[in-house]
Amino acid sequence: MPAVEIKPDIYWIGVNDRTTDLFEGFWPISRDGVSYNSYLIKDKENAIIDLSKAIKTDIFFDHIAEVIDISQINYVIINHMEPDHTGVLRTLRKLAPDLTILCTEKAKTMLKDFYAITTNIEVIRDGQCLSLGRKELKFFETPFVHWPETMVTFETSQNILFSCDAFGGYGALRGTIFDDQCNDLDFYIKESLRYYVNIVAKFSRPTLNAIEKLKRVPVEIIAPAHGLIWRKQPGLIVELYKKWAGYATGEAEKGVTLIYGSMYGNTEMMMNSVALGLSHGGIPVDIFDAARTHPSYILPSLWTKSAVVIGAPTYEVGLFPPVAQILEMAALKRVINKKAAMFGSFGWSGGALRAIKNIIEPLKWDLADIFEFQGGPTLKDLKKGHEFGVEFAKKVLSFKKS
Repeated sequence: MPAVEIKPDIYWIGVNDRTTDLFEGFWPISRDGVSYNSYLIKDKENAIIDLSKAIKTDIFFDHIAEVIDISQINYVIINHMEPDHTGVLRTLRKLAPDLTILCTEKAKTMLKDFYAITTNIEVIRDGQCLSLGRKELKFFETPFVHWPETMVTFETSQNILFSCDAFGGYGALRGTIFDDQCNDLDFYIKESLRYYVNIVAKFSRPTLNAIEKLKRVPVEIIAPAHGLIWRKQPGLIVELYKKWAGYATGEAEKGVTLIYGSMYGNTEMMMNSVALGLSHGGIPVDIFDAARTHPSYILPSLWTKSAVVIGAPTYEVGLFPPVAQILEMAALKRVINKKAAMFGSFGWSGGALRAIKNIIEPLKWDLADIFEFQGGPTLKDLKKGHEFGVEFAKKVLSFKKS
């Protein structure tokens, strides 16, 4: 995609990445990619807001050259120091050695740590403004959305919020950068949720603080560092982020995330009976095989649903490792206050239940129902599993968070 003019003399100069397999070295993006959105403001003085990962250096500089000569850049505004936002910085400094870097105090330290850059840096204070000529930028610190040095930049003449990781999402841009020209908005909303839970969710309170801080800023366009630019419905992505952040401490949607693992099919057989019971009990169910589904795709369901059913066999007097990995990731992301149930098979000894309790008790999960069986399930066991699902569904539907 070439450079795109968002408003007069304000350009998207970002790049699409459809070749990286893992975002942050962990989260899968090989199927749908991601965009690194960077923005250029052309004025008496020229500024770039956010940069790109180094993997796309040539394309990134080609986009700048479509608009101005690279040597004419006066400012680079670093909203966030993560390398997918700053990877081309050292190369850019060589091409435009006189440019000034604008960033927060904490980012200044990180510039030294990440890139050994210590000169031509100006520290920006919260609420500070910068005139480029006809256009003015105003800066707001938004710490821990999602690193401590993060800020956002607001362009006052067109009311554009360059929001960094806030209000972003996975998914390479498919021929357009704007929400109102997108033919599959549901895809980007779904990928924004996955991105939020993978990347930002642990910092939900700072996210809500940032939304509150910015609510009086007259934003008409939201231009994040990843994903669509929201120019028709900027309020939509803000409300979605607000809702998702609220799940960190508030009541989630009535529904069940069923996570299971099975070595020889016994727990899987029971899972089908339990899932049938949950459905007959009238509760929506998402089902994930922990051994075959990356945590990236399970976490959004865990985050948004009010209840969890764990189907796991005992493995060497402990918990089946793929299920343990998912629960440990849920603990890392602070998925708290869930109604929970557990079922599973064991051979000569139990142990899965004890391991599950050790993980979920600090998360304040209410383990309401337990059903373990030895070896393969009998017809009587499977019937009991169905009843187990029906009864747990009733508890979830009647459960009110205190």
